[in-house]
Amino acid sequence: MYSARDQVENAEWLDEIEATAERLDMDEAARSRAADLFLSNVPETDRSKRAVLATSVYVAGLVEGDSRSQQRVAEAADVSRLTISQRYEAMLENQGLDAPGW
Repeated sequence: MYSARDQVENAEWLDEIEATAERLDMDEAARSRAADLFLSNVPETDRSKRAVLATSVYVAGLVEGDSRSQQRVAEAADVSRLTISQRYEAMLENQGLDAPGW
């Protein structure tokens, strides 16, 4: 869980989530879930925050039924596809979420 302080301290990253989701034309439910996921998984170092941001957007799309490919999310978030691929399953599991059946 996260606090209001987390939201304030990560405002620039939340703005980046919104911008990334906008580039992907994601719906409001996915955007909100992406912000929640990011705040629930904020890493200690700024260096890792972009990876968590991208993974949060990808996972939010999956669970909210507004998914985009790993490649599209990676391009929109300016990370490699591998960054998302290596992290999304752990994020799903850590948050107690189920990926849709493929």
